[in-house]
Amino acid sequence: MNRIGSIVIGALVVLLLLNATIFTVDQRQTALVRQFGEVVKVHTEPGLKFKLPLIQNVIFFDLRILTSDAKQAESFLTAEKKNVLVDSFFKWRVINAQQFYVSVGGDEDRAATRIRQTVNDGLRAEFGKRTVHDVVSGQRDQIMKLIQQKADVDARKIGVQVVDVRLKRVDLSDEVSVSVYGRMEAERKRDANDARATGAAEAEKIRADADKQKEIIIAEAYSKAESLKGDGDAKASAIYATAYGKNPEFYAFYRSMQAYRESFRNKSDLMVLDPSSDFFKYMKNPRAASGK
Repeated sequence: MNRIGSIVIGALVVLLLLNATIFTVDQRQTALVRQFGEVVKVHTEPGLKFKLPLIQNVIFFDLRILTSDAKQAESFLTAEKKNVLVDSFFKWRVINAQQFYVSVGGDEDRAATRIRQTVNDGLRAEFGKRTVHDVVSGQRDQIMKLIQQKADVDARKIGVQVVDVRLKRVDLSDEVSVSVYGRMEAERKRDANDARATGAAEAEKIRADADKQKEIIIAEAYSKAESLKGDGDAKASAIYATAYGKNPEFYAFYRSMQAYRESFRNKSDLMVLDPSSDFFKYMKNPRAASGK
């Protein structure tokens, strides 16, 4: 029994020693091995690792991206000396565990506080250069990019990378809101008036051009019509002349028939003439048309 007890005790001791010697590093972590308070080894690769029992201890640091929100909105002055309330957040992660441990003791809250101070300082400086319109909409993306770059430069001194900085909300005070909205309304009205004036000018220009084109088309059509009429009259005269030359008596008869038709178109038409007038030549003597 004493031998079995000794084996069990030995096995327990071995297990305790192995437990104090072996540790596992997750792929999302970096491990620092300390010996008497000093960092002696950094494990960045995942897997099974070893340390000296009782003498060395291990600290693990999460390498995933962390998000830090502002506890409350911060007030900043713009170039117009107007207050705006800004609610922001930033994303960061540990990239150098040893530097992170040496600088802030591996404390995430201390690191986030330092980054927040850098972000707020940067926002104060950038907002001070810009108008309310710029910080609300005009240059918002540019501001976030500049702050992220500045914060990242400072954060790397403590082994941290600032991945992103975002402005969730930029609110105006009641006084500033009224001023901004009034200016925006005035700008929109001015733009609308300019657009209407431009449209009216373009409409007048289009109408004037259309009237000009109409007059040109009418003049060209009238000219062409007159030309065609002249050509027709000339051809008709030529035909009449030819016909007259071939049979003058028939031509005279034809013209008299036309005159009769035009003169007595309606029953109410009345004409007073001397019966001996040549107008009634073919009425009195139809044979005159045949020349007999």
